[in-house]
This record gives sequence, structure tokens and C-alpha cells, in this order.
Amino acid sequence: MASSATNHGEKANWVLHAPRPPGPWREFMEFSGDEETSPTDILPSSPKHFKQASTASLAVETPTAEEKLDLEKNSSPVQRSEWVLNGPEPPGLWHELMDSVRETASYCGNKYSSLKNQPALKSVVSIQQEIFPILVWSRSYNISKFKHDLLAGLTIASLCIPQSIGYATLAKLDPQYGLYTSVVPPLIYAVMGTSREIAIGPVAVVSLLLPSMIQKLQDPGADPIAYTKLVLTATFFTGIFQASFGLFRLGFLVDFLSHAAIVGFVAGAAIIIGLQQLKGLLGITHFPTNTDVISVMEAVWTSFHHPWSPHNFILGCSFLCFILISRYLGKKNKKLFWLPAVAPLLSVILSTLIVYLTRGDKHGIKIVKHIKDGLNPSSVNLLELHGPYVGDVAKVGLIVALVALTEAIAVGRSFSSIKGYHMDGNKEMMAMGFMNIVGSFTSCYVATGSFSRTAVNYSAGCETPVSNIVMAITVIMSLQFLTKLLYYTPTAILASIILSALPGLVDLNKVYRIWKVDKLDFLACIGAFFGVLFASVEIGLLVAVTISFTKIILISIRPGTETLGKLPGTEMFCDTAQYPMAVKIPGVMIIRVKSALFCFANANFIKERIVRWITAQKAADTKGQTKDKEAIHLVILDMSNLINIDTSGIATLEELQKNLISEGIELAIANPRWQVIHKLKLSNFVGKIGGRVFVTVGEAVDASFGGKIATAC
Repeated sequence: MASSATNHGEKANWVLHAPRPPGPWREFMEFSGDEETSPTDILPSSPKHFKQASTASLAVETPTAEEKLDLEKNSSPVQRSEWVLNGPEPPGLWHELMDSVRETASYCGNKYSSLKNQPALKSVVSIQQEIFPILVWSRSYNISKFKHDLLAGLTIASLCIPQSIGYATLAKLDPQYGLYTSVVPPLIYAVMGTSREIAIGPVAVVSLLLPSMIQKLQDPGADPIAYTKLVLTATFFTGIFQASFGLFRLGFLVDFLSHAAIVGFVAGAAIIIGLQQLKGLLGITHFPTNTDVISVMEAVWTSFHHPWSPHNFILGCSFLCFILISRYLGKKNKKLFWLPAVAPLLSVILSTLIVYLTRGDKHGIKIVKHIKDGLNPSSVNLLELHGPYVGDVAKVGLIVALVALTEAIAVGRSFSSIKGYHMDGNKEMMAMGFMNIVGSFTSCYVATGSFSRTAVNYSAGCETPVSNIVMAITVIMSLQFLTKLLYYTPTAILASIILSALPGLVDLNKVYRIWKVDKLDFLACIGAFFGVLFASVEIGLLVAVTISFTKIILISIRPGTETLGKLPGTEMFCDTAQYPMAVKIPGVMIIRVKSALFCFANANFIKERIVRWITAQKAADTKGQTKDKEAIHLVILDMSNLINIDTSGIATLEELQKNLISEGIELAIANPRWQVIHKLKLSNFVGKIGGRVFVTVGEAVDASFGGKIATAC
């Protein structure tokens, strides 16, 4: 432990109360040097030349335990420099690619190798348990858990039935398709999924996303059958992509939609969905196919100049208030958790009775009319896999797959973390994929995890995915026996049910937190929001992804650089901007690049910044602004962050070396990574800097000034 006058509490305060870092705008606009490292702050000292490290080759062999102990006691800085310079050759590009493929296949390979040593019957059982998690958790299932799942399943079914009908109309499909989607996918997920709480079925965002893209290929009003075929085909492709992501362990693709982008996208989609419901709430006959806010508001404004019945609006708003009040009471009193869940179903029943008894359909109230009864019919013959739009529909399937997976995995992980168990992301993707593939064969459109129904499922005390099975059975019974009773259900009620679910999609607290933490993430958030609001759903997604990639590119081509100083009371070298109390080494400039790559995109920028700092320091020396007459004679480049370097980066380092030599300054590098030092050796750059390569920054300083060896943090 390093001796120090400071205690651990004071050092912790240095970390917690460091100055606020520069924002992205300041870093981007910064060009004339970093004011955080003013040249007058650098204390020069009497120069001392480097003790040249020998570059003779040493045979590198794997040491024994005794040899390691001996090396730990007796190794010198020169020997440690040899370790860096004479390490084994790193794996090449082809080797890394093959390693990546092996890693992707290792999971299956490990499973296969473990199965080879088992009896045939046990191997079959193990494979089945791996594919169907229900075979694992069902062994500990009991009547107590079933009671909880039964109550939860009936509760979410009461919410699912009216929502499914409403979401089907939002997707511009016949109402029964929403009910079909609440039957087959939940049953398959219960067998293959790993989340205990997630409730499967149609959701608002996907129900908006599908028609916003597919109606550009086929107008649902002109040919509803052809439109339905394209929706089912898109569902099939969605399932194929989702299953592929899980099978080949490509879950990282979902991360291309960042958290900030999803928050903005969902908020914008919620407003668009709400505006779309004005058609049912106001009983508007002619409504635009475009989803942007301007087109919708024009249609609403135009409708007021034509005869319209206020009965739809009054009925819809009345039950919307009832649903929102019941939700408020459910949050206020946890024992009334069931009230918000059954409120939509009660609204459907009561409004249907009111319209039936008063013959409201004769007075301008628009009703659902016929809902086809019976179980899910086969739709295999409806899939258009050889039509003219198959390429466009496949693109729709990819976008919907990413959005649906992002929502489902976010919902599942949030509740699994509360319950304290692990949810397997790759198995989730495969479960979602297979349920949508089979769903496309059985007249279902895209299903995923619903946050509102999952929250109700959790509040109702579900224990296992059996609650999804109970829900699906309840919906089957409704399809068999209750669809005729829904003939007089007003469309305004379906609109009010969808509207009641939207407030939870607009999370202002998350938006504020994003703004507070990361301004570029906030830009992606509002880009997605306004893109969805004023253009289209796919434009909103494109804007968000573009901004996110732009952020990555900006960080790559204009990486930050920091000067290091020794932290008092420790043996660590840290950023002097973050730790103003860090002591800079007299006559030495220690620079660390905050980038994983030193390449064509950023190498010249980094070199120019270092040269500017040296030039500014010399100007300060000339004007007598520094505390000592001695100038900087040594630049140490800390490469601990660099993972790789390309030929442009090496050429730039050579130019930097020449510039420094012309100024009478030596260059050293510290803590280079494996690939970096290997390429520097191949290009003979190590020889050009006289072999000044060190394991740590502290040893580089020690080689110049002597004294205790320090380590870089």
C-alpha cells in the first residue's frame, strides 16, 4: 500500500467530486488545444536522458510457478520492457474471424460434447429440455402455483380480449385477427420461453408499424384480402429473422436500436396511435393512410366541416374516463390490482349493452359488426413468398423483428431482474421467432411481449408462463362462444381502450434523464420522436439509427486526449482534468488517447493536437509564463486504451516522432496492447524511437528520472 498523507475517504472524494467533463458540443468545437491542459500548468524540470532499454531478442516461454515468483521478485524495468517487445505473435485476422465463428458455435458444441457422454435416452431428454424450458420448471410445478397462474391468466385475458380487437383495427385488419394472435403465440411461448411474467400478444407499436409500411405496397381499403396476405407474410419473415438471431447468437443486432432511440420512437408512436384513434372516437369516415401528425390533423379538421354524430365522442370519452379512474384506483390501492385489468372488458360489455338497448347504431354510433367466430384457420396458403412484393415485405419483417424483440426483451428483463432470475436472451429470440412463424401459419400477425399486460400479469401474482396458457384458453372460449355478442360493440370503445394504454408509453422521466446524462443520446431520442411524428414510423427509426451511428463516428474520428499526472498519495497516473490535484511530472508530457483505435480516421487529429500543445508550451516558455526555464524534453504516449492501430496510424506516429525530434523532444510509448506493439515492431517504429517501450507510464518516467516505479491507472 502506498504511503500517503491522504486517507481513503479523501481519495474517494476526488473521484466523486471531480470537475464536470466537457460536453460533446465543446469537445467537437474544440480545435486550438485543450484549455484543460494549459501550457503554463506544465512544470518543466532539468532534463535527463533515457536509459536505453536493450532490444535484444529473448526467448519467450511459458514460465513455471517458481519462475513466475522469481520474476516477480527480481525483474527490472529493462526486463519488463523486453516482455513487451518480445511477446508471442498475436493471432492474425483470419484466426480472429475463425475464433468468432467458433465462439458462435461453441454453445452448441459444448452441448453436443456433453450429450455424447450420456445415454441415448438421457441425451434426448436433455435436448428437449434445452429447446422446451417448460420441461424443466414443470417438474416443480404444484397446485399453489397453478392458483396464482389461474388468477393472473384470467385477469390478463379480461384485458387482452378488448385490447386485441382494438389493436387489430389499428393494424387495419379484421377484429378476429387480434384474437387469433392472442391464442397461438402465447401457447408456443409458454412452452419455449424463459420469462415467467411476460404476457404475449399484439401490441400497439407493432400494430402501427405494420400498416404504416405495408399500406404503401397495398391499400387495405381497396383490397383487404391482399393486404392481409402481406401482413401474414411479413409476420412469417419477422419470425424467420427473430429465430435466426437466436440460433446464430446475433442478439447484438437488437442493440443497433439504442435505449434513447427506443424511448423517442415509442413516445412518438404513442402520439400517432392516439391521433389514429380519433377516427373511432369521432366516428370519422374518411381518414388518411399517412400516419404523420399533419395529415391526421387535416383529416380531423375537415371532418368538423361535415355532418357528424357527437354520440361516438361522448360514449368513448365517458368510458375512457372510467378506465383511467379505475387505473388510478388500482395504483392507489394494491388490493384493487384487478380493477384496471377488468375495466376495459367491463367497458366493452356495458357499452355494447347500451348500444343494443338504445339502438345507438341507428343514431350514428359506429359499431364493430361481424366478428368471425371459431378457432384460428390455417393461413399457409395466404403467404406470398413468390409475389412481386416479397423483397419489400422481407424488409418490413426485419424492421418489425428488431422493434418487437427490443420491446419484448426490455419488458422481460425488467421483470426478471425484479424477481431475481436469469432470462436467456437467445432462447427468447428463438421462442419469439418460432411463435411468429407458426402464428403466420395460423392467421396471426406479429406478437410480442406487452408491457401493460405483463405489468398486470406480475401484479396478479403469476408464477410461471402457465398464465399465458390460461389466457389463450380464455380467448379460445371467447372465439367459440362470445363473438356474436360483440356485434354491437362501438368502435369508440375500442379507441378509448387503446388511448388508455398510451400514457405509459410516453415516459417524460426517461427523456429528462437522457437529456441530463448524454446530449447526443437525447438528440437521437428527439430525432426518433419528431421523425415518427412529422414523417413516418420508418423515417423516425432511420433518423434515430443515423444519429446513433453519427455519434459513434464522431467519437471515433475526434477522440479525446488527456494529459496525465501522478495522484498524490498513490502510485497511479490519472487525467489531470478529472483530478486537478494530480501532480504533473516536470519536463514530461504524458498523453493518453481516449480511443480504442488509432487509425486513418483519427490519427492526424491526435497528432495535430499533441503538436499544438508542444507549440503552445514553447510559446509560453519564450514569454516566460512557465515557472521554470526548462522546456519539455519528453513525451510519453500512454497506449493502454488502444486496441489496434493501422498503417495510417503508424505513419502518423512516425511524423510525430520527426516533429518531436526537430524540437529536441524524445518520444516513448507505455503499455501498448498486443496487436499494437506487434505492428509497431513489424514497421520498425520501435527501433526508430530507440526501443523506448515500457510496461507502465511509471516505468517510463522512472527510466528518465529514476526513483520509485509507479503504475498507470
